[in-house]
Amino acid sequence: MRHLTKLCGLGLIFIAFAGCDVVLRSPQVTAGVDDAAKVRVRPITAETVMQANLTPYTPRALPQAFSMTAGGSGQARSIPNLPEAPALPETRPDSLQLRLPPAATPEPYRIGISDVILLSTPQTGSTIEELSGLLAAENSRQGYTVQNGGTINVPNIGRVQIAGLTISEAEDVLFQALLENQIDPTFSLEIAEFNSQKVSVGGAVGKPTVIPVKLTPVYLDEALAAAGGITVEDQDYASVRLFRDGELYQIPLRELYSDRGLYRTRLVDGDAIFVDTEYDLRQAQDFFEQSIRRTTAEQQLVETALTKLSTQVSIRRAELEERRANFEARQEYGAEKRDYAYVTGEVRRQTRFALPYEQSASLTDALFDQAGGIEFKEGDVSQIYVLRAASDPREFGAITAWNLDARNAAALAVGASFELRPNDIIFVASQPITRWNRTISQLLPTLSVISTGATLSE
Repeated sequence: MRHLTKLCGLGLIFIAFAGCDVVLRSPQVTAGVDDAAKVRVRPITAETVMQANLTPYTPRALPQAFSMTAGGSGQARSIPNLPEAPALPETRPDSLQLRLPPAATPEPYRIGISDVILLSTPQTGSTIEELSGLLAAENSRQGYTVQNGGTINVPNIGRVQIAGLTISEAEDVLFQALLENQIDPTFSLEIAEFNSQKVSVGGAVGKPTVIPVKLTPVYLDEALAAAGGITVEDQDYASVRLFRDGELYQIPLRELYSDRGLYRTRLVDGDAIFVDTEYDLRQAQDFFEQSIRRTTAEQQLVETALTKLSTQVSIRRAELEERRANFEARQEYGAEKRDYAYVTGEVRRQTRFALPYEQSASLTDALFDQAGGIEFKEGDVSQIYVLRAASDPREFGAITAWNLDARNAAALAVGASFELRPNDIIFVASQPITRWNRTISQLLPTLSVISTGATLSE
């Protein structure tokens, strides 16, 4: 009976303690208005997450040193000047213009240097004896070559100037020379080899050649035929170019074919004919020479440029690493401002969660990062809260408690979409049984002392 009385007394004491402020009070989130704040509890659902995420926030940016590479500082490096890039030749002219040379004045052939002439006489005894040298030369087909001075050397007569003279004029000069030397002036003069006057033909022809100008005029069609004809695939942009006395003339190939009269363009000594296609060979030569010069210059600069670049990269990398190290050191000592959220309640490790740079963090990130997750034995998964103070000064002191009920584990996926803001408080409430157990564990020492005292008093 006495023992029963003691148990009843201890029970009354326990009830009394449980009803007063002596026992442990676990934190809870209670909606309403009290002395601390005005609390509004709202559930976290797929719809309310979008509303919560509307709270303005721009994540802090990392220093520029973390986004730069050692390849450069944004300024162009100075490099040696290279030869200009070769200009591409114009392969498609707008149109080819017809530019004809002035009509050549018909003139008789004039003997020139390197021409070979032949002298012939009637076959009489005295004449043969007197002109044995001439007949021997004619019979040997050697003739007389006009020397650089414009003369020929006739035996028993000497040098006779005939360069620049027509055949008729040359015969007159030789006739007078024979008379002066008392030689029978019965003879004939003819040109055996025409070597002094020439027309050259090149370009897109079968066989570039040099054509001698003889007693009869030389025309364009004859010169082209002697060179093997024109070998051009695209006639639209091909032309026959004629260089005469320092002037360049041009006959488009299509016009040449359509107007046969152009073929009868008379050529004169010194004319140069060039059948030009759409690609200018002189420009092509310049193009390749310039390309070679530029390539050579670039090759000579490669090793120097690479060495310089390597040095610049090394210096830049060291500079960036030093800046990053300084930032990390300042951050370690709290000298850099940082945004945080706070995790408390029934988690494995209550912590201050640093919001990441340049991106947002979610509720799930904070719970399962440094906090280590929820203590499922003690924590009430139906009462996971994000406590967020109102940003509007007109609602000073108001707090929204965003409640995530994770009794269905699928709700954690919604928590992964809930973005955290600076100074958010993440709170996981205790299980009811956890609060009861903690109350009992705190009361047991006191009850034990009371029971011991009662026993001793007896």
